[in-house]
Amino acid sequence: MVKIGLLGFSDNNGHPYSFSAILNGYNKDRFKETEWLGILGYLQKRSVEDFCSFDAKITHVWCQDHRRAEDISACCYIDNVVFDYVDMIGYVDAVIIARDDYENHKAMAEPFLNAGIPVMIDKPLTLDESELKWFMSYYDRGLLYSCSGLRFCKELDLIRENLAEFGRIKLVKASVVNHWDKYGVHMLDATLGIWDERIETVSCETQSGIDTYTLVYSNGMVLQINTLGPECFSFSYEVIGEKKSYHTNISDNFSAFKRMLGGFVEQVNNGTPYLKSKSVERSISVMIAGEKAKAQQSTVKVYND
Repeated sequence: MVKIGLLGFSDNNGHPYSFSAILNGYNKDRFKETEWLGILGYLQKRSVEDFCSFDAKITHVWCQDHRRAEDISACCYIDNVVFDYVDMIGYVDAVIIARDDYENHKAMAEPFLNAGIPVMIDKPLTLDESELKWFMSYYDRGLLYSCSGLRFCKELDLIRENLAEFGRIKLVKASVVNHWDKYGVHMLDATLGIWDERIETVSCETQSGIDTYTLVYSNGMVLQINTLGPECFSFSYEVIGEKKSYHTNISDNFSAFKRMLGGFVEQVNNGTPYLKSKSVERSISVMIAGEKAKAQQSTVKVYND
């Protein structure tokens, strides 16, 4: 049994609850008392066999608000609530930082990485170039795992499994709620899960509150990601090929998260990276370039690829 410590919570991010429920199961009555009824809704659609299916369990939880940690513990059957996250060291085999406040990821991960404890970090890993280099120094030792769950989403299986039917891909077009820094990575990683190749430039143009990012691959393929702001909820994804096109809305968070967590558990057991280091570095380098493109309203070259 892989014993995992959980570090959460960041505002408007229910991942500590969803990740813990997938690994540990959940208490429906306690979940009803939280603000995460949307998560409860998709949990209740799953069969009992969909939960606790890995030889792994969240055994310890910490949040900056101890009451929040107690709440996650009660909702997801976590035995130990700690007052300082470093107190988990010596008791867990791995750690999940289930927070998307990327500014705090390095400080929280460092004690565990230095202790040789594998860490899964919620998206995005960082938006700082020097931090990215620091993180990648641990990657090939099997100590780091970070991506969006949408890299594994079921809705894109049809594309992955029938890619030849599309012919040469001309355009991939995605639209997502909120902003680039925390949500652009969802659509970027979903795409890199299929076309994990060099992206040369990122440009950004803002119109009517919508940021449109245009990413150009070295092979000429264009990926357009529209970040719509908080008012418009969308996880829309479209692929246009010379022979075939396909459009879907990505909504099965449970399956995407479960596949992502399964990859982390496999990495912990094997001691080798589940995802290629170049793929993770490419994703974050593109995210950093996108931030610069937004600030400059221009085209920015992607480095470190």
